Amino acid sequence: MITRVLVTGGAGYLGSILCDRLLEMGSHVTVVDSLIYRQNSLFHLCANPRFGFFYGDARDEQLMRRLIAQADVVVPLAAVVGAPACDRDPAFARSVNLDAIRLINRVRSPRQLVVYPTTNSGYGTQTGDVFCTEETPLEPISLYGQTKSQAEQELLESPNTVTLRLATVFGMSPRMRLDLLVNHFVYTAATDGYIVIFEKDFKRNYIHIRDVADCFVHCIENSKQMTGRPYNVGLDAANLSKEELALKIKEFVPNFFIHFSEVGSDPDKRNYIVSNRRLREAGFEARRSLEEGIQELLKGYRMIGCGPFKNA
Repeated sequence: MITRVLVTGGAGYLGSILCDRLLEMGSHVTVVDSLIYRQNSLFHLCANPRFGFFYGDARDEQLMRRLIAQADVVVPLAAVVGAPACDRDPAFARSVNLDAIRLINRVRSPRQLVVYPTTNSGYGTQTGDVFCTEETPLEPISLYGQTKSQAEQELLESPNTVTLRLATVFGMSPRMRLDLLVNHFVYTAATDGYIVIFEKDFKRNYIHIRDVADCFVHCIENSKQMTGRPYNVGLDAANLSKEELALKIKEFVPNFFIHFSEVGSDPDKRNYIVSNRRLREAGFEARRSLEEGIQELLKGYRMIGCGPFKNA
């Protein structure tokens, strides 16, 4: 049976990769996106008769009722992503990150699957020494983490949901983001040639964007065995400190100068390592290495120049 998938925010960093992957698996894919970044990241999909697009807001109840009624699976990607973006407009962040999810959950039927991406930043400021599992209490330290964690909790109290606690994503995308940690570090190495790092020992987990897309497909194909639970989604080999990440990049950019500052602090205080064992036991494991991602990013950054992805 062909699956009909509705993706909100599908023209974003993750969505523009995921929609391609969903079409590859034979799904019908409908995207609703307000295109606030003026992105044209889905142009290459328009020739596919199984792809549809609606310009609109994921908080528009009339639109969402109509589109959800035609879907088998809903993937809510529309979000204000990251602590700085949420802090700039807290009311907007709560509306998009939480109220829009409540709307989806209210108007869908129990037979419709929701695969919801949240963030493992909900683990907050742990010691960085003990692996966080899905049973580790969530202690989000940012409005972003709080809204995503609350939306996840409410979805998991409803039937037919899978939630994915994503590690920090890296890799090239038609709707590129340079603020994500690996993407930012590699971009800085390739363009500025130097970086100043605060709290060099703070750790987190990472995952390639195409592994994330593959994980969504796995969840849709194996939903009967996976619903009702959250899953950490990361690369087991990439539980790294910021120092270890920078030194890994330096292997590919030898002239990259790294300064570890003892004065000052990073506003992002996340510090944790993550176990992805539950997802592996559910049959999925990330396979693209950090080294492959660094080389991919360096290749992509040669195409960017001073373009729309960085203010100058």
